[in-house]
Amino acid sequence: MSKTTRRVVLGALASAAFARPALIRAQTTSEPIRIGLLSDVAGPYRDVGGPGSKVAVEMAVADFGGSVLGRPIEVLQADDQNKADVAGSIAREWIDDRGINVLADGAATSAALTIQQIAREKKRIFLMCTPTSTVFIGKQCSPYGFQFSCDTYALAKGTGGELARHGGTSWFFITADYEFGASLQANTEQFVKEAGGKVLGSVRAPLGTADFSSYLIQAKASGAKVIGLANAGTDLQNCIKQAAEFGIVKGGQRLATLLMIVQDVMSVGQDVCQGLVLTNSFYWDLSPETRAWTQRYAARMGKPPNEYNAAAYAAASHWLKSVKAASTLDADTVAAKMRETPLDDFYNKNVRLQANGCVPHTMYTWEVKPSAEATHKWDIFKPVGSLPTPSAYPPPGLFGCPLVPS
Repeated sequence: MSKTTRRVVLGALASAAFARPALIRAQTTSEPIRIGLLSDVAGPYRDVGGPGSKVAVEMAVADFGGSVLGRPIEVLQADDQNKADVAGSIAREWIDDRGINVLADGAATSAALTIQQIAREKKRIFLMCTPTSTVFIGKQCSPYGFQFSCDTYALAKGTGGELARHGGTSWFFITADYEFGASLQANTEQFVKEAGGKVLGSVRAPLGTADFSSYLIQAKASGAKVIGLANAGTDLQNCIKQAAEFGIVKGGQRLATLLMIVQDVMSVGQDVCQGLVLTNSFYWDLSPETRAWTQRYAARMGKPPNEYNAAAYAAASHWLKSVKAASTLDADTVAAKMRETPLDDFYNKNVRLQANGCVPHTMYTWEVKPSAEATHKWDIFKPVGSLPTPSAYPPPGLFGCPLVPS
């Protein structure tokens, strides 16, 4: 081989070596940007987030244009079964093997806490759309974790405070037996006692309980003016149905639904739920904007959205806008941009993310109206009151989040 030929070959090999990283980068950047929802797809919280939240995120992606940083966006969803080990296994596999860029939803507290831990370890942002425990904005807060729906403090302040101020001076709780239920009960107790009320007792019911008869008998026997239901999903629905069978409300006691969504009323029956008071951060019939978005959502789902579906849309939209503005997927940079930029959409008006990851929405208190008063399809709630952002939410440092400046 001549010297000239040898130089050409060596030069080609060197060029190939330098070209390889560029080829890898080109292949990498052609990969979709992936949003991964870990949800309760078929369990007791299916209607809280579940398939509806995947539809909401897909709507957010479509409204954004379907791509960001020159790459298409793909939305995945898996059933974490409300189990920490299942959620953790999927989250790790998604990040390590499937290149998931951001995690979302979360379902039950135990599952979401595991996702939060893995997201922190792997430096991935976690957009919480269904978990509501204040533990996520307290000692377990994360620089990458954002709670986009509401929290148990805000729910308790709305319903607990409202009923305690209007004669609900004694309470008995039926509580989901895990962190979410404990957080919801504890926060409600605070507002009941601040209003001069008292707590006569409580019972804990495992997640997925079908028969609430023994718990309702204890609640009825307590003589409490209000029975606080610190549960959600099908557990709440079963509890309300069985309370009606026991004649709880007809007997003079009142039910306080501390986390109730529009689908719960539709499932149980509007007249069975008549008079129940609830608090949320979103109702589909709030404004022309919410009605227009609901029309699009319902065309795919056949029913109205709830606040957790709206939160999924808002979370995905805000993350995508922040990625575009930051020109990177780096979690630290994007998280800073998310905190810097206010949310402004059909759900939020000039709402700023707090240091602890809280998204402090305006909160609304409602009463379920009788079906005879409904004037149009899905006309279910009538307004009782509201708490503007951020007054419904706890002070950022209340629950010990280390990210909050002292």
